[in-house]
Amino acid sequence: MKTMIQKLTNIWNKYAKVIKTIFVASVIIFVVIALSNFFKEVDWHQVSVGIQNQSLANVVIMTLCGLLAVLPMLGYDVAITKLLPGHFSKFYVFRSGWITNTLTNIAGFGGLLGATLRAYFYGKEARRNEILLAIAKIAVFLLAGLSILCWLALIVMYGFHDGGHFDRYAIWLIGGGCYFPIVFIFTRRHDSKLFQGLTAKLKTLLTVSSTLEWLLVALFFILIGYLMGVKINLMAVFPLYVVAQVLGVVSMLPGAIGSFDVMMMLELTMLGVPRATTVVWLLLFRVFYYIVPIIIGAIFFIHHVFTQFDNFFDHIPLSIARQTAHWLITCFMYVSGILMLLAASVPDLTDNNRLLQRFYPFTFFFLHQLTTILFAIAMLACARGLQSKVKRAYWPTVIILVIGITNTIINLGTVTLTIFLFIILILVFLMRHVPYREKLQYSTGKFLVDGIIFVGSLILYIIVGVINTPHYAANHSIPQFLLFPGEKIWLSGFIGLILGFAIMFIIIRYFMAGNDPFAGEQPLDKQRILAIIDEFGGNETSHLALLRDKNIYYYQIDDHDQLFFMYRRKNDKLIIMGDPVGNQELKNAAIKQFLREADCYGYQLVFYEVNSNTTLDLHEFGFDFMKTGEDGWVKLADFTLAGKKQRSQRALMHKFDREGYTFKIVQPPFTDQLMKEMKNVSDDWLGHEVEKGFSLGFFSPQYINEAPVALVRSAAGELVAFATLMPTGGKKLLTIDLMRHRRDAPSGIMDKIFVSMFQYGQQEGYQYFDLGMAPLANVGASQYSFIEEKVAHFIYEYGYHLYGFQGLRRYKEKYASCWFPKYTVFRKKTSLIDSMLALLSVVNQRMDQQERRHPWFIWWKN
Repeated sequence: MKTMIQKLTNIWNKYAKVIKTIFVASVIIFVVIALSNFFKEVDWHQVSVGIQNQSLANVVIMTLCGLLAVLPMLGYDVAITKLLPGHFSKFYVFRSGWITNTLTNIAGFGGLLGATLRAYFYGKEARRNEILLAIAKIAVFLLAGLSILCWLALIVMYGFHDGGHFDRYAIWLIGGGCYFPIVFIFTRRHDSKLFQGLTAKLKTLLTVSSTLEWLLVALFFILIGYLMGVKINLMAVFPLYVVAQVLGVVSMLPGAIGSFDVMMMLELTMLGVPRATTVVWLLLFRVFYYIVPIIIGAIFFIHHVFTQFDNFFDHIPLSIARQTAHWLITCFMYVSGILMLLAASVPDLTDNNRLLQRFYPFTFFFLHQLTTILFAIAMLACARGLQSKVKRAYWPTVIILVIGITNTIINLGTVTLTIFLFIILILVFLMRHVPYREKLQYSTGKFLVDGIIFVGSLILYIIVGVINTPHYAANHSIPQFLLFPGEKIWLSGFIGLILGFAIMFIIIRYFMAGNDPFAGEQPLDKQRILAIIDEFGGNETSHLALLRDKNIYYYQIDDHDQLFFMYRRKNDKLIIMGDPVGNQELKNAAIKQFLREADCYGYQLVFYEVNSNTTLDLHEFGFDFMKTGEDGWVKLADFTLAGKKQRSQRALMHKFDREGYTFKIVQPPFTDQLMKEMKNVSDDWLGHEVEKGFSLGFFSPQYINEAPVALVRSAAGELVAFATLMPTGGKKLLTIDLMRHRRDAPSGIMDKIFVSMFQYGQQEGYQYFDLGMAPLANVGASQYSFIEEKVAHFIYEYGYHLYGFQGLRRYKEKYASCWFPKYTVFRKKTSLIDSMLALLSVVNQRMDQQERRHPWFIWWKN
């Protein structure tokens, strides 16, 4: 006997592959022949009718129950995570298990595919032997549930006498039922060897998971028959289903496809089920238990692959996907809103324009004109918030899209449009993390675009209404597409436009509401500013912080001020004056924080008159730049009136000395009498001009009292000219701000002040004297300059009209030892023209009056 068993074993080992191949091939041939014979007698028209007659409620129930039937298989994945090293999140196990089980349901290949996928998902921290052993332990229990169902089927057949006519298959049920007891005994005896680590808790989990898997699938199959209204004893189908699954497992075909179906078709027909109904029954079972879950599994798998791909490329692909979804949704909302407004304004235009006919089907559909207009304007308002990435715009956008999609599906319900709109919903979900800003800030460009859309649609609607009046229509030939259906409809649409603009106003106002740390005027904290300058040093513009016409942004570490920026708000821009003042080692960190916080509230940063180092630092943060001038410095150690070059200045200084003019530095606080004298000189110097601020000092008693003042008096003691000195926090740089003289002052009085200041700087140990910037020096002179830079140069030159730039440059060249370029720096992908207009508006703002604004605009902004 043993010899016979050994011979059979050797034969099997030698010809196992051939035997398996022949067996599977014969099963496939049998299945193909059986299905062909069965399908010949199927009324396919009845099959089509049976599928189409399924109600929406039935489809929803089948979908949910089919997905529910897949869930127990996740127990296998929970068990394998207990056998392998590594930590796996619940969502990771759920996603990986769903992918594995739904795919192996259809293409199991004897468990090879499931083993491969589980090794891929859970074996990253395990050795190859550990993975194979864990998978083997799990695989043994996959059919445990089917084995238990075999005993339940026998009980139903012989205990409840349902399905007893299938007793010819009882041997298959008994054979299948013996599988679980054998597995249980086998695992108990080899517990310390092959099945080491497979605890009683894990065995129970695997057994329960397998039992629920097979039981829920069987009940789901019976549920489909019930929902179809099949008029047979459905309890008798249970033993048949179990037998068909046992034979399907024996056939070794993936998912028992073919073998299971042949068995069920033949036996259900013998139970009295029509052939067409049998085909529909099996098709619905395959679709809702196999196809629908695997579609979800495919989505999970794509998500998993994309996550790996995204992690490898440092999350760049995810960022691109979100930005693309954001762009598509914004475009869709703008295009749909404009088309809906156009359709409401000129109803027949679609029928007369082929291009518009192609786009209209991919927008929302409303039966009433008033509703269409209100919805269109609400979409455009939300599109503005979404385009600006405002967090508050996300849920209004979702609500509007859901309302529009629901209405369109109910009223139109085409398959193509439904798919398109669901893609839109998926895109909305993908871009849910893109909106991050706290509020909307309106730029000039945004206002122009929205104004053209909203005001343009109103004007067009009014024109169409005028054209359709009886008097105009009687005397003019009107194009067919401009004819309106009726006066009442036009009036309804006009009311809709007015209400729509009110809704738009409210929505935009909602997006612009909320706390804004950059809005409003800040009180000057002089001690805080001077403390930073004293500790870390200032620069040639740091004294402008004391003008009280700018806000200050502080950068701190451990509540200790390190650095500050001076800025003024204009629309959606924060115009920053000069280089940051303070600890220059932390400049990049400060810029990064300032940029992040400003961007969070919808602001763009524009830096004015910054040096080359700051410009290059900002370029690393995504900024572009344009040269706006050059700053002239005098090296005081090299300055002298001796020599041929300074002969005219030397003669001029001797002339002032002979005529009794005196130069003196006085310290604050200043008397009222001196302040009055300086005010008279300043007013005379200004004439009919007005004070400017921001980048220039202006006459303010508070500001002038912050630092020493240089005075030039005549021999009679009359104040002829003065210049305000400003501290820079050290002895490297001496600079002045206001330098003014009477109109009747002698020629060369400015040279007298400059030369005297140079000499004063030498005596006090300063290294350089800052002559100030020569705006537009060497800017835009090349024919190869970008067109935007040439336009910006034109705006700057003619907008900043207070000075004669070329003469200023020539004058300063008499003294300057070196020139340092100054730049205007702005964000890339933003309008340079818009930035320059905002900059010029701030730089040229009059200090003697507030900006003139209409009351509605003030309410809008605040």
